[in-house]
Amino acid sequence: MSVLEVERLVKKFGGVAAVREVSFSLGEGEILALIGPNGAGKSTCFNMLNGQLRPDSGRIRLLGRDTVGLSPRQVWRRGVGRTFQITATFTSMSVRENVQMALLSHHRRLYALVPLAARQYREEAERILDLVGIADQAERSCGVLAYGDLKKVELAVALANEPRLLLMDEPTAGMAPRERIELMALTADIVRKQGISVLFTEHDMDVVFTHADRIMVLNRGELVAEGAPQAVREDPLVKQIYLGAGHA
Repeated sequence: MSVLEVERLVKKFGGVAAVREVSFSLGEGEILALIGPNGAGKSTCFNMLNGQLRPDSGRIRLLGRDTVGLSPRQVWRRGVGRTFQITATFTSMSVRENVQMALLSHHRRLYALVPLAARQYREEAERILDLVGIADQAERSCGVLAYGDLKKVELAVALANEPRLLLMDEPTAGMAPRERIELMALTADIVRKQGISVLFTEHDMDVVFTHADRIMVLNRGELVAEGAPQAVREDPLVKQIYLGAGHA
């Protein structure tokens, strides 16, 4: 079963085509990497899938339902979690409160009385924090956390709406090599156990080739290669792109 189906997606900015006729599908429980050099169109593609940008043409279907034209909030409610290159947390709130806010939204309780909000979904939030390995930091403010731990908070928030699809835009950006390995190993373990489909972009090729079931390569807005990790690694055009000659 395909969780996500993308058909001939196009996005232009002025006269520049950032994404050109991109088509792919993502299976249930599959981890799919989207790679390419800077400016290839990866983030633009992600932002269309998430509802932040509307494609000029093409179709996006999530679990068989068209999502083009939906807002990011509406896409989120369809079962899509998202993490970003730069972490997005409420720094004045505790780690647990960040996850509680996501749970309040998921359960459509954002308009609950503020004095009662801190009491709601505490156990559920703590269960998710334990899942990502930071339950011991539940009371700490996000404003004082190390960057690697902030990435785990963001992952916990993304898991709060019980997603069927997780979009991760450069999840290890800004992290030390050891932290990158640990975060992606943790993420892969969680999503495989829960059957969550993942589409992620990443510049660290060790992370990509270790964890992706399948890899797509984007160059100047076009999908130029797709397949199993070993096949993509040996593709002559992919080698050219990463040697700086992919525009030829």
